[in-house]
Amino acid sequence: MSKKNCGHYSGIGGQAVLEGVMMKNKDEYAVAVRKPDGNIEVKKEKYAGALAGSKLTKLPFVRGVFNFIDSLVLGMQTLTYSASFYEDDEAEETKTDKLLNKVTKGNAEKVFMGFTVAFSIVLAVAIFIALPYGISLLFHSYVRNASLLAILEGVVRLAIFLAYVAIIASMKDIRRVYQYHGAEHKCINCLEKGRPLTVKDAMRSSRLHKRCGTSFLLFVMLISIILFMFIRVENPALRLVVRILLIPVIAGISYEVIRLAGRNDNVIINLISKPGMWLQKLTTREPDESMIEVAIASVNAVFDWKAYLKEEFGYEVDESWLMEDDQPEDFDEDEDGAGDASDGKETKTGEPALQ
Repeated sequence: MSKKNCGHYSGIGGQAVLEGVMMKNKDEYAVAVRKPDGNIEVKKEKYAGALAGSKLTKLPFVRGVFNFIDSLVLGMQTLTYSASFYEDDEAEETKTDKLLNKVTKGNAEKVFMGFTVAFSIVLAVAIFIALPYGISLLFHSYVRNASLLAILEGVVRLAIFLAYVAIIASMKDIRRVYQYHGAEHKCINCLEKGRPLTVKDAMRSSRLHKRCGTSFLLFVMLISIILFMFIRVENPALRLVVRILLIPVIAGISYEVIRLAGRNDNVIINLISKPGMWLQKLTTREPDESMIEVAIASVNAVFDWKAYLKEEFGYEVDESWLMEDDQPEDFDEDEDGAGDASDGKETKTGEPALQ
């Protein structure tokens, strides 16, 4: 398979936070936040994750479970950090806060974070596993075929998920977060298309990406339909327990699909990725240039993108390019919305236009 068909994988990923972007590269992550005064604050730290160094985190279909848990924990931490810039500085510590800090020996925030993540998981299981299953039981008297009943349950689950995404996307306060989500994707796409990470090059890149968490969740929904069709348990209560126990398996399979999609660029992979890319049109919005600046600051803190472009695409970035305002005229949009210079002319990099 040619290098083009294999795609260009940068290894970085991230998420949107309140007025900012978190980017992660291996064990390092950075959170860049646009503060109320207009300045960008960048925080860089290490996060090894659950069972750091264990061989389990490298095993196919197992690593996805730990990756999902780590994403939840780190996502909650960075979201809380970004929100701290917009909290009331004059708010006094309550008696409850003091008591919790005393009981947890100063680790109240970590304990609260753990409870929040655990509650989020329980709530997700209740809404997306238990509720669809309960609704499907209402049709048990009318649908005798177990496979059809499993498909009906899956359709209900998918409908609830899509309704949830649509409702969240319609909220005014969420729109800016989704714009930063788009800024995150644009920066990664910009680099993986072989372009210097400038505001204008990033703005012209796609806001959709095959490795997005939105696509992961959609794969979870679709794979659960297939898996539950083949799991036959007569006892209704035990059937629900089995579905809950299969969540790590489904997450592991979904992770491998997303991982494969992020490292390959062929017809089959692109076709499989389409539904997730379509759904991202709800969970991302076009950012403005100030949001791209924040995302770039986050990337710069954890990723040497100039070395990546040299190794992956074979050219060195001239610092003068980062100061130029002019962009190549031979710019077209890819089918997925990712811009690309496509007519063989020279771009401002001095290299043949990237396909």
